[in-house]
Amino acid sequence: MSEPGYWHSPWPAEDAGPRRLATTRTGHPPRGPLEVTARTALGGTMCVLRDEGEVFLLTHTLGGSDTTSRVERIDARTLEPIDISDDLPGGPFWPGGMAAHADGSLYVTYGRWCHRLGPDCSVLARRELPRERPYNSLVVLSDGTLVMKDIGSRQERVGGILRQPDEHPGAGLVFLAPGTLEVIALVDLPEPSIARLGTDGGDTVVVVGDESVWTVRLADGGPEIEELARYRTLDGQTYGWDPVVTPDGVWFLDNGAGSEDMAGRGHFTGLHTDDPAAPPLHLVRVGWSGEVLPTPVCGRPGGIVANPPIVDTDRRIAVGYDSGNGALAAWRYDGDVAAGLTPLWQRAQGHGSHLVLWADDGVLLTGDFDAAKGTDGVVLLDIEEGEELGRVATGSPVQSVLFPAPGWHDDAYVVSFTTVARVHGRGA
Repeated sequence: MSEPGYWHSPWPAEDAGPRRLATTRTGHPPRGPLEVTARTALGGTMCVLRDEGEVFLLTHTLGGSDTTSRVERIDARTLEPIDISDDLPGGPFWPGGMAAHADGSLYVTYGRWCHRLGPDCSVLARRELPRERPYNSLVVLSDGTLVMKDIGSRQERVGGILRQPDEHPGAGLVFLAPGTLEVIALVDLPEPSIARLGTDGGDTVVVVGDESVWTVRLADGGPEIEELARYRTLDGQTYGWDPVVTPDGVWFLDNGAGSEDMAGRGHFTGLHTDDPAAPPLHLVRVGWSGEVLPTPVCGRPGGIVANPPIVDTDRRIAVGYDSGNGALAAWRYDGDVAAGLTPLWQRAQGHGSHLVLWADDGVLLTGDFDAAKGTDGVVLLDIEEGEELGRVATGSPVQSVLFPAPGWHDDAYVVSFTTVARVHGRGA
């Protein structure tokens, strides 16, 4: 069910694992008329699953340079806390991440700290990370090694915590040993990166930098850093977000600059909203031989996004979105990057978060913020047709830009900075 290095679970980490395929092959999506069970969870980031029936929720305080995170084991249906960790020191704010590791522990990277927790949320070990910057989550290699990266960008219009200090012009990777959290290696990259890491499911780390895609692998002679491709080639184009890694290459969405300034209600506002000559937001496909294919999501200027697309490797369908212009779109693809993508469908929808795909059902969980009513919502779609299969409001007053997860009971968990919600069928 899960990648090597992770706990044997349908959803042991954000996006289901380090390839970020965001796909589950266990259970089914919510069925019938949709209902919601919700509670307040300030600073909610994600839920992950461990043993059957176990659900863990990561939250954090909001803003500033001295923030903390916390982990709760929650009831799978009522969402009420069962176990709660101590406040975990973090430092500079940015949403972190959590993974259920093959060794049975939970690992949390938030701010400039990595913490090891037991299944009862007790703290077993912790490591302060080297740079006074936030590290945005972690991935696990097939041998269990933990890898994380500080964030930043060369873009002018970014929050103060994201600006690159002169002494660190590029991002820094940290490789930690599971269990002890001892430092195995520190690797400096040639350029900054705001995106979360991906891997090929083995020992190769994929980094979407400010301008290029890089691969990093630890070898006996030291780290092997290779530039896979330069993807930023258009005037006004801004940096890419988290990579989805498939046998055909790397996929991500560009025009990410400014997304940290999201107001929390309705669509984002892109850096070039008022410039009709600005390039649109693209779904970017990079082949393993370095070919780059940017495909506009909706073609309108002012596009912005903060998260990855989804790639259905069974049906060979890719889905991208433009949160600034409120658009979702899908394409069919084949193994030849140069052949381009074949449009399947497009929808007007205020989606901002990561995605979940139930592979056997071909059902995609998406979001839609209703600005008129001031509430976020969940929309289930048929991934091949774009047909709406179900819709329900979560009650969150802010748009989710975070990490949903499937549940154990043909249900799903959706997290925003104010709310954790369980979406389920009537009576489930």
